[in-house]
Amino acid sequence: MRKLLLITTLCYFGILNAQDTVQEHPYEHKVSTLDSTITTLYKVISGDKGTTRDWDLFKHLFRKNAKLIPTGQNKEGDIVAKYLSTDNYIETSGKWVVENGFHEVEIHRVTETFGNIAHVFSTYESYRSKTDEEPFMRGINSIQLLNDGKRWWIINIYWMQESEANPIPDKYLPKK
Repeated sequence: MRKLLLITTLCYFGILNAQDTVQEHPYEHKVSTLDSTITTLYKVISGDKGTTRDWDLFKHLFRKNAKLIPTGQNKEGDIVAKYLSTDNYIETSGKWVVENGFHEVEIHRVTETFGNIAHVFSTYESYRSKTDEEPFMRGINSIQLLNDGKRWWIINIYWMQESEANPIPDKYLPKK
């Protein structure tokens, strides 16, 4: 009787473990560390002209209700912030990045963590093609993340492009 109970128990837990493995999302390794999450963010939005992006992977990086928040000046010269969901971002920028080519490359990172939260100041350069020698744009992504004990989630990305009036400070650029 004990052998039968032991075999039944082992089979039961074996089935549970097999189900857990089957149900694991194929992108989990891309969000298992803070570094892999940020690296995946830059890779998933980057690509040459005509290259379709993996928008399912893009959405997988973000916690429900996360926001993407570009800032800048409007036509009147006022500083504004626009709040986008992941779907809004794909609708407004997805077509443009494919039609024009867009490679966003992280050139410097400052990370602060406390418990399960992290804030990453990630300096980027943007290119239309991998072969471009000069970026057409630079800026800083302020990325807030949460680790729920299983993976890293992007909660918000808040960014600003560099301008003549607001050059990127040296402390957020690679050391020369």
